[in-house]
Amino acid sequence: MQRKIDWEKQLGRRLKLRDLHVFFTVAYSGSMAKAAAQLGVSAPTVSEVIAGLEHGIGVQLFDRGPQGVEPTIYGQALLKRGLVAFDELKQGIRDIEFLADPTVGEVRIASAEAISAAVLPLIIHRFTQQYPGVALEVDGIDRRNSWTPKLQERALDLVLVQRRLPDKEIDPIFNAEILCNDELVVASGMQTRWARRKKIDLAELVNERWILGAPGSMNHDGMAEAFAARGLDMPKLSVKTLSVNLRTNLLATGQYIAAFPHSVFHHRAQRFSLKVLPLDCRFRHGRSRSSRSRTAP
Repeated sequence: MQRKIDWEKQLGRRLKLRDLHVFFTVAYSGSMAKAAAQLGVSAPTVSEVIAGLEHGIGVQLFDRGPQGVEPTIYGQALLKRGLVAFDELKQGIRDIEFLADPTVGEVRIASAEAISAAVLPLIIHRFTQQYPGVALEVDGIDRRNSWTPKLQERALDLVLVQRRLPDKEIDPIFNAEILCNDELVVASGMQTRWARRKKIDLAELVNERWILGAPGSMNHDGMAEAFAARGLDMPKLSVKTLSVNLRTNLLATGQYIAAFPHSVFHHRAQRFSLKVLPLDCRFRHGRSRSSRSRTAP
């Protein structure tokens, strides 16, 4: 059994952030020599730092071999916890920078396609007018919940998503806020025969050429629920995509029908000559949410 490590005597007064940085570099590069090249120091210097860490902690952090080095179970434990500590320190620096001057900095955002195509440009314009010194980095969301690990690891500060789920299904480690209820609408090109109708039964659209997202998306699940409520089979999709640009451009040809959040339709209708179809059913509201890490500033 390993002896208990005395933090104050063994590490507290001697462990440096530089040593941990060297340790991380070695762990990720898999080689003392490669780590030395990345750090701009000699290989013996890196070896000396790692040896000092191992001596101070009292365990072997790396298995050495002809092909390089690999973290032991102890090294893996230090890597996991050490990264969290470094992340907290980085977050602390960002907190200090924000407190010193709230008008500068960087905000990293991930947004659903429909939000990016509708309300996000207006939000960004207003935000940058108020905080011209803050840089915004905006990424898309490629699949459902792909943003959760990035938000948890603070690689993102804010995520804007659409949900049709109860609040209990939002991970409690995040601060989540409902921004608005966005109704789903079905639209077609203005020149289609459907656009001239004053009332349409949902059953009449079963055999039309539909454009929807994949199962799990707001528009697909909303339509599936509406068809099921009428005892109808889900239409066979002609195009499966979440791209707002692709959907609106295809609708403009007059050959397709698609579902959108109302906010998207509102910003695209006039440009692409689209019309909401007067269906004899209503859809459950989708909720646009903002989510962020609880410890984010």
